[in-house]
Amino acid sequence: MLVCLPTQADAGAADTICDHFGSAPFFTIYDSESDKITVLKNQNSHHGHGTCHPLSQLQEFKIDGVVCKGMGRRAIDMLAKEKIKVYYAGSGQVADVIEKIKTGDLLEIDPAQACRGHGHGPGPGGCGH
Repeated sequence: MLVCLPTQADAGAADTICDHFGSAPFFTIYDSESDKITVLKNQNSHHGHGTCHPLSQLQEFKIDGVVCKGMGRRAIDMLAKEKIKVYYAGSGQVADVIEKIKTGDLLEIDPAQACRGHGHGPGPGGCGH
């Protein structure tokens, strides 16, 4: 499985997951088959709310999933159209998420539990902020 995690820096497994997917400073890509980590600087991290297009930068990787603290319904629906699943990170650490991938313990975010704007809610998994 190839997953993307929005992260605060370029520290790989030692990094912290960013609260927001599209405006994350970096994207950490983890390939569970090769156990390889690739980190990309988000070229579109500064944008107006709802106007980000992270998939344009990530399309070459053909990711299977996004693992984050929470995500809005529109973003979940956009990813679903591309057959990309959205998973709840739980902990804010990349290493913990990698362990969940290895053990098969990732929880998929239910679109009904998506964030509702920057006021957020409901949860769990829909909004980690």
